[in-house]
Amino acid sequence: EDTIIASFAIRPALQVTTATTSHNTTATMIQRALQITTTATSRNTTTTATTTTRWFSTDQLSKVASSAQQALQGVNLTGATIAVGGFGLGGIPETLIHAVSQDASLQDATVISLTAGTETQGTGALLATAKVRRLIAAYVGENSYLKEAYFNGNLQVSLTPMGTIAERLRAAGAGIPAFYTPTGCGTIYAQGGIPLQFKKDGSHDVELYSEALETRVFDGIEYVMEQALKPDLSLVKAAVADTRGNLVFSGTAQNSNPDVAMAGQVCLAEAEEIVPAGELTPDQIHLPGVFVHKVIQAEQNTKPIERLKLQPTDSEEQVIQGPRARIARRAAKEFKDGMYVNLGIGLPTLTSNFIPDGVHIELQAENGLMGIGPYPATAEEASADYINAGKETITAIPGASAFRSSTSFGMIRGSHIDLTILGGLQCSADGDLASWIIPGKMIKGMGGAMDLVGAPGSRVIVTMDHTARDGTPKILPKCTLPLTGHNVVDRIITDMAVFDCDKEKGLTLIEIASGVTMDELKKATACDFSTADNVTLMDDA
Repeated sequence: EDTIIASFAIRPALQVTTATTSHNTTATMIQRALQITTTATSRNTTTTATTTTRWFSTDQLSKVASSAQQALQGVNLTGATIAVGGFGLGGIPETLIHAVSQDASLQDATVISLTAGTETQGTGALLATAKVRRLIAAYVGENSYLKEAYFNGNLQVSLTPMGTIAERLRAAGAGIPAFYTPTGCGTIYAQGGIPLQFKKDGSHDVELYSEALETRVFDGIEYVMEQALKPDLSLVKAAVADTRGNLVFSGTAQNSNPDVAMAGQVCLAEAEEIVPAGELTPDQIHLPGVFVHKVIQAEQNTKPIERLKLQPTDSEEQVIQGPRARIARRAAKEFKDGMYVNLGIGLPTLTSNFIPDGVHIELQAENGLMGIGPYPATAEEASADYINAGKETITAIPGASAFRSSTSFGMIRGSHIDLTILGGLQCSADGDLASWIIPGKMIKGMGGAMDLVGAPGSRVIVTMDHTARDGTPKILPKCTLPLTGHNVVDRIITDMAVFDCDKEKGLTLIEIASGVTMDELKKATACDFSTADNVTLMDDA
């Protein structure tokens, strides 16, 4: 990735060196009288900032520390609960994570993070010290070290819906001890029974399960009570900070950082650029400095891109064909002009290739963007500050907006998203969905799926193969795998048929794929279903 290294000559009180990418909208947003000297350097998927000596004013109100080590002075990490901002490798506080991982007092810690990073980056760098006792996260799929430590009994993992983590952090910062949410009701998350810790004897037997959560019914809808998460220490990353600790974030690198910052008894922030107080106007600030105790320059600022995804060139253009294309093309017909839509990872994402002519929708990424655009055309255009929920590089359409994780999931939980399309491992006749765990084989975490399907009144469509690879039906009378949501699915679209789900009456066949007979469909479907009066061909619907 081509990067611009910019050396800023700011007032004599402050000298800072920083890095920006061609997609950094924050740099263009902040209008300052700066003298800029630029030098181009090339990187494949990372952005590296150079470091210079800095002189800050002697303002007694300055929160700037000279290093991460100085910022950590007086902080005892033994038994501490540490919240870390970031989503995947986007917006992670690399300098602070490294300093904490090297701190002699780190021992028996609990770490809170939306995701678990990789084996050596992000939250994974803390886990790799083997000094973390417990992890609270929504998704742990990319970290093989964590998987080994978890199944060997060396790490307790509390899998929690992503939006719930964000809101529990926000609640802590807002002085709210607990709240009710529909997310996870009717699932193993609310009822208890998720493996927290395995035995250390190599048997892979579960030693400790999660407990049931308190529930309550409001207006006929069941809700789970969640308690605020109150970390002892919060580590966050910003694009720009001023000397008073006010923070500005860039794109989807905002993610959970503001929520993490608010929650911590002590909050340490690192920034790619630090400016004197007053350089930022009040309406440019995303997080007030009242939540931040110390600010440091981001010395380690590689900004890794987990999945560099580019638009295919004319020679690389591939036509989507086969059963998956049939599913995606049919699912795209669910889009109505003006809809706000969330598409799950994988097959659901393909539906955006088949948006009907004349239909305009806005796609939401739950990591903090409304208005997802196409993949970047070149590596130079790609930015670690703009990724989707699958950690792929993206762009933003004109009129897009970026926001924190708690706001993103507030849109979802508050039923402001018109349509959610996601994949599934199993669906039941009454609209249950299983999509996140295969006991004994796959425990990656629920991510944001429980939040997406649990919002009252939301429309949920599941796209999946009609049968597993061995021919086993995936549409069942009752799901045999732990649920993502109970009575949440409105429509199922497979390579063989389209069914509507009624929570009381069960499935109704409304479309059948060309070339599929009714006998074949019944054999591939493990539950009974009724047939609409005017069943049409799926390809012609």
